[in-house]
Amino acid sequence: MTLFFHELRQNRIALCVWTAAIAFMLLICMIMFPEMNTDMEGLTDMFSNMGSFTRAFGMDRLNFGDVMGFYAIECGNILSIGGGFFAALLGINALAKEEKEKTAEFLLTHPIQRRTVIFQKLLAVIFQLIIMNLLVMAISAASFALIGEEPAVREFLLLHAAYTILQLEIAGICFGISAFLRHSGVGAGLGLAALLYFFNIFKNISRQAAFLKYITPFAYAEAADIIADSAIDMKLLALGILYTVIGIAAAFAKYTKKDIAA
Repeated sequence: MTLFFHELRQNRIALCVWTAAIAFMLLICMIMFPEMNTDMEGLTDMFSNMGSFTRAFGMDRLNFGDVMGFYAIECGNILSIGGGFFAALLGINALAKEEKEKTAEFLLTHPIQRRTVIFQKLLAVIFQLIIMNLLVMAISAASFALIGEEPAVREFLLLHAAYTILQLEIAGICFGISAFLRHSGVGAGLGLAALLYFFNIFKNISRQAAFLKYITPFAYAEAADIIADSAIDMKLLALGILYTVIGIAAAFAKYTKKDIAA
């Protein structure tokens, strides 16, 4: 597991920065809730009548004045976008960076199979995302206590489970893409995460774009649906898991046979 721990050491600063940034933004949003609560009724009415903008973010189905509704809208977007971008960065750099940084020759001359390299790098990506989400979830739970509110436990856990799976899917797809790259793929990774996010917005706005829910992981992590139904759409979740498996399988298939430049 030497490579696994090496990956963790290499990414420790990025992990700390992204976790701290997301957790801090969540904390600030929750601290703002009591101050905004007196005006929430007016804000809810205003947001519910903003047409496409309201539907785009699911605000037509959530009560902005309820702490879980507020958390789902404000904090949900922070965690899904921030976490999605971090997942994309981890996945897209995992395999491509060895050629980009000219360390592939050093790595692959050691008595270690390529499959082991892929497995340990993948395990490091998954581990970092799980650690980030556990820390963020703990800070989020503490923020509820800080403002004297109690979260709806089932919905709270479902939201964070959905965001974690969403991030794992994006990381898995980017991990597969990484095996095909020889140089930095940061732009491709972040672009993919952003595209999938906007697919979900388009799906919410237009009925003609409803098919996009079968493509974007943000569809099964839609906070409004999870809060309203107290459940995650299992069909969409199964599709997300399938895309993740395909991405990882592509990484193994390509990287084990790839002519890697030193």
